Amino acid sequence: MTMDTPPIPGAFDQIQKHSRQWLRERFPLAEELKRYSWVKLKADFMAGSTVSLVSIPQAIGFALIAGLPPLMVIMSVVVGGFVCALFSSSRHLVFGPTNSISIILAATLHNLTGGSLEPAELALVLALLIGVFQLCAGLAQMGKLTQFISRSVIIGYGTAIGLLLAASQVPHLLGVAAEHGTFFGSLVSAVVDVVHFEYSPYPLFMGVVTLLIFWVLERLFPKLPAELITLIFLSLLTQHLGLGVLGIRTIGDEGALAAAIPSFMGMPFDRSDWAVVPPLLSAALAIAILGMLEAISISKTLAAKSGQRLDANQELIAMGSANMANSFFGAMPGSASFARSAANLHSGARTQVSALLSSLIVLGALYFVAPVINYIPVASLAAHLIRIGIKMISWEQIRISWKSTRSDAIVFSATLLAAFFLKLDTAIYFGVGVSLALFLRKASAPSLVEYGFNDQGQLAEIDGGNTRGNSAISIVHVEGELFFGAADLFQEQVRLLADDDGIKIVILRMKNARHLDATSVMSLLQLHDYLTKTGRHLLISGINPDVDRVLRKSGARKQIGADNIFPAEANLTMSTKRALLRASQLLQQAGAAPTAGVRIFYDRNRDNAAGSDASAPVRKGDHDRPDDYQI
Repeated sequence: MTMDTPPIPGAFDQIQKHSRQWLRERFPLAEELKRYSWVKLKADFMAGSTVSLVSIPQAIGFALIAGLPPLMVIMSVVVGGFVCALFSSSRHLVFGPTNSISIILAATLHNLTGGSLEPAELALVLALLIGVFQLCAGLAQMGKLTQFISRSVIIGYGTAIGLLLAASQVPHLLGVAAEHGTFFGSLVSAVVDVVHFEYSPYPLFMGVVTLLIFWVLERLFPKLPAELITLIFLSLLTQHLGLGVLGIRTIGDEGALAAAIPSFMGMPFDRSDWAVVPPLLSAALAIAILGMLEAISISKTLAAKSGQRLDANQELIAMGSANMANSFFGAMPGSASFARSAANLHSGARTQVSALLSSLIVLGALYFVAPVINYIPVASLAAHLIRIGIKMISWEQIRISWKSTRSDAIVFSATLLAAFFLKLDTAIYFGVGVSLALFLRKASAPSLVEYGFNDQGQLAEIDGGNTRGNSAISIVHVEGELFFGAADLFQEQVRLLADDDGIKIVILRMKNARHLDATSVMSLLQLHDYLTKTGRHLLISGINPDVDRVLRKSGARKQIGADNIFPAEANLTMSTKRALLRASQLLQQAGAAPTAGVRIFYDRNRDNAAGSDASAPVRKGDHDRPDDYQI
């Protein structure tokens, strides 16, 4: 380019345009702030205040589940909730500790105790790994992949989490030592203690009183935060009456909570601790997948009510960033919370600022309510969590999964049982594997029905009333997915039909065949080789451009022969007629009779709507000109 050459017009403008678009996609909150107002701020502040009232008692309960210091859990609300709101495209999503994450985290930490790191340090490493997985998934545009995980898997897993959550809190409700093996092990141990009268009645009484107060407040004052009011009241009662002497343990006994501000802690492990990473990878990936499912599912549910458009990949980026920030600031990993997000929406939140304010309000509340929180009875929290666990079981969703299809019932049951008897992270993989296996089994089971001419000269399904003639030409209608799962079954069934020595030519009508891959192409070529070795021919008619492209690129078109392949035409019956004409020529060259019967095989599962397709074989009872299908 010389001195006189003008610069490329608009090049700098294009760079600016793409940069602004990238910033809008990665920081949706910035676009919201451009049109922010005092009216929105007031609505967001009221919603954020309401969400913070719900967040504090939940966070304390999750600390009891995970076996972590309460401050770590509250910091997940503060740090993770703030960072997620900065990047989230959803105006109502609220990030923080959840039931499912706490349950899996507790199980993982119990299985890895005794190493070089303490449980709290392991939780920070997990938060970092989870954040990396989610951030990479979002940057790689993998948000839509979550739609391929069956809803029955999530329902089965959520049901198991609810039952396990309730079971894990029974020892705390009875004031007995919890068994640190499995959650059902804790339940069995508690039952044994009850049978031998080795439990304290005072914690149980406190738990029952807690449930009664919840019930009264929800019936008489449904708009008030029942959890917060009940737990604060019982905390003050325990403090002033000195109920600790009765054997009623409090949050302070589990780990005193003190006012604090988030502080940067850096990487949660150094070079000498790298050995702890491989055992954590499986659990981290399972939590990351579950978190992605929760975030996208909750965001879509809220967006359907608010009318907002979402970016699923941006939600994963927000989740990953939040979990990585939690790791660096000493907080446990988190996920999207349906309860707090729904409360945010119903409280009138207008933008992501409500979640930002909620995190700040929780941080400020630490300076005022931390001493009170330390006196909350553990039995009261246990009763609260048992109540939450039971509410997690959606009988309506279970009924739908159980009644819809047999596959859904199997997937639901398999996931539920796997969560009880396997590791919780393994249960997710197991449920997803079962659902995919059942889908592939359903998608790869072709069914063929034989058609022939009856006594009236009409095409009809061959049954007890119709006889099979000595047909030299077999037409096989192929419809559906011809991916790797269906390829071998397709080849096997066609070869069974071609084993009849009277059949000289097989015509595959592939007008509605889709998604050929390497496996299906190889099966097609093996069928061609089999017929060629036995002195017979394979013809293919009605292929669409996608199938034709695969045959060309793989070299299958050349091996089968261009003269034996007939692409689909505007006249829907023309490709099959051309194939029949080619079959006539091949039969004449072989010295066969000039006229031969035709056997037609048709997929029984074909949609009835295809009956309008003029190229479709005639069904039983339908009429067509016999000369269209005879040579």
